[in-house]
Amino acid sequence: MNTLVINPNPVERQLTFGSQGYFLNHRQAFSPNDEWLAFDGRKEDSKMGENDLIGLVNIHSGQILEVYRVPKQQAFGPGSGAVSYHPHREEVVFIRGLLSADAENPYYFTRRSAMGLNLENKQAPELFHLDARDVTPPFTPGALRGGSHAYSYSQDGNWVSFTYNDDVMEKAAATNPQLKDLRTVAFMVRGKKVEVQAEPGREGDEFSGSHFAVLAAEVVPFPKPGSDEIQKACEETWVGHDGYVNAQGEKIPRALAYLGDVVTAEGKVVTEVFVTDIPEDWDKNLKDQNLGGTEVSFPEMPKSFTQRRITFTSDRKYPGVQGPRHWLKSSKNGDRIFFYAKSDDGIVQIFKVSPNGGQQVQITRNEFSPDTAFSLSPDDCWIAFGYQNQLYLTEVATGKTQKVGPTPPKGQSELCNINWSHSGRILAYNRKVDSGNGAYFQVFLLEVF
Repeated sequence: MNTLVINPNPVERQLTFGSQGYFLNHRQAFSPNDEWLAFDGRKEDSKMGENDLIGLVNIHSGQILEVYRVPKQQAFGPGSGAVSYHPHREEVVFIRGLLSADAENPYYFTRRSAMGLNLENKQAPELFHLDARDVTPPFTPGALRGGSHAYSYSQDGNWVSFTYNDDVMEKAAATNPQLKDLRTVAFMVRGKKVEVQAEPGREGDEFSGSHFAVLAAEVVPFPKPGSDEIQKACEETWVGHDGYVNAQGEKIPRALAYLGDVVTAEGKVVTEVFVTDIPEDWDKNLKDQNLGGTEVSFPEMPKSFTQRRITFTSDRKYPGVQGPRHWLKSSKNGDRIFFYAKSDDGIVQIFKVSPNGGQQVQITRNEFSPDTAFSLSPDDCWIAFGYQNQLYLTEVATGKTQKVGPTPPKGQSELCNINWSHSGRILAYNRKVDSGNGAYFQVFLLEVF
C-alpha cells in the first residue's frame, strides 16, 4: 500500500554542467546503492555511433569519473552508449560498436555488441564482452550474428535482455526478396561462456563472450493477416522480479513481455503486447535445435519457450500500443504489464494488462498525451513521465496525475530518460541545457518523497 506523500515543494538540482553530453539510459541508470548514475557522452540521442565516453557521476558530490573510452573513435564509429547498471553489483553493461568500424562499415544496428565493465575498482575498471559474435557459417550456438542493443538486467542480475538485429539476415535480404532484416528480442545468461574462433581478418567482427544468448521471440518477414505472427519484436521487460503466476496457478520462473507488430485481417500493422514464457529447464536438449541459424534463417527460439499474444485491440477506435517510444514495465510480482495506448478520445494514456491476457485496463484519464517514456517506481505505486518538459506523477492505485517539480526555465528542453532511484525517493533525468557554446544533455535530480 502506498504510504509516501509527494514532497509539495521538491527542489530540482542540476548535477552536471560540462560542455558535453551526460546522457542517461532510459532505465537502470542508478548504482545499487544509489550513489552513482551511469551515463554516456552523447550530445544527441541519435549520435551513439560518434560517442566514445562511458562515465559515472556521483549524485551527492557531482564527481565525474571517466570509466571507459572507445579506442580509435571516428565519426563512423565504433561508438558506445546506453549504460545499464547491475542491480546488485558494481558492474555496467553498454552498447559498443565493432572495433572494425570504418567508413565503409560504420556503426549500425547489426554491428554492435554488449560490453561490461567491472567497477569494483572504479579507477581501473575491467572490460569484458557479454555476448559472443560469430558471422561465419557454421554459426556458433549461443553466439549472436549481428547487433544487440538496450540491455536490461533481470532482478537477480544473472540474465540480460535486449533487442537484436541480425547481420547475416540483413546481408541475405539484400539479394533475396523473401527475406527481411527484422528486429527481435533476446536474452543472455551469465556463466555460460561461449567460445568463438575468429576467422582470419575478422578479429574485430567475431569474438567470444561471457554469456550465452538466445532469441526470445519468433519473427517472420510476412505475417499472415489476422494471425498472431509478428514481423517485429522490441521494447521488452522482464515480467516480475522472479516471474509470475499463470492462469492455472503455476509459477512461471522467467518471462519477457515485449511489443510485437501483427498484421490485421485488413492488412494494417498494429503493435500488441506479447509474452514469452521461459521454463526452468529451458537449456536442456539445446543441441537438438538450430540455435545458430543458417545463412537464410534466423537462429531458432528454443522449442521449450511459449510465445503468446496478450492484447487484442484491432476492434478499438485506436488499436494497438501507441504514444511516444517506450519500453514496457512490469510490477514486482509480475501480475501487471504497463504500456501506452490511446483512449477513445485519441489521448495517449497509461494502461495495464495481466501477463495472462484478458481486458486491458486504463489507469490515467489525463487531458494531454505524454511526450516521454514512463518509469514505474520500485514499489509499483507511482509512474513518472513528462509532458512539455514538465515532470508528472501518476498514482497507480487511483490514476490521479499531478505535476511535480518546478517549471523548467527558458533554455532547458527535451526532458527524457526518467529513472527512479532504488529507494524510490529520487528521480533522475536529462534535460538539454543551452550554454554559451551549445546545448548539452545534463543530469537533473528531484527528491519527490
